[in-house]
Amino acid sequence: MTTQTPSTPPATPADPPCILLVTGVSGSGKSTVGALLARRLGWAYAEADDFHPEENLAKMVAGQPLDDADRRPWLAGIGAWIDAASADGRPAVVSCSALKRAYRDQLRAGRPNVRLIYLDVDRRIIGARLAARRDHFFPAKLLDSQFADLEPPADDERPHRVRITVDSQAEQIAEDLAASMLCDD
Repeated sequence: MTTQTPSTPPATPADPPCILLVTGVSGSGKSTVGALLARRLGWAYAEADDFHPEENLAKMVAGQPLDDADRRPWLAGIGAWIDAASADGRPAVVSCSALKRAYRDQLRAGRPNVRLIYLDVDRRIIGARLAARRDHFFPAKLLDSQFADLEPPADDERPHRVRITVDSQAEQIAEDLAASMLCDD
């Protein structure tokens, strides 16, 4: 008589860590909120502007909006950073305009661990913020191009929407996001 032992299921790799993608138009507060959120959670943080090739930065400084071809290597670099953080088992936050659905789809493709946060802000508020901003490569005159490209996230993208008002405080937004359990779905 032979005895059988229960078979052990094959080992599966651990679920990749949560990556929070903070999106919105330039001036929405995504860099500030993203950095504060990462600090509050103790996670890695990346600012998408740091992934722009020099040509993109020069184009924006000159007041020329980027097109899809300009954004291709930029999005690839952000995706590679997300993949590296995931492979290292590091939860992370990355702020990125990701204005079009196609850009968000590219950053989320094959990455079920990426959660989308959309900072939804009125054009008037953004205009005032950009006009007051100093020492930033993105000029206020490109605001129209941001809203022309903007495709707000659809419900099927499962975005966590944060409505930004003139009274919104980045610290409170980050605290609320940290408490919201976005990665537990």
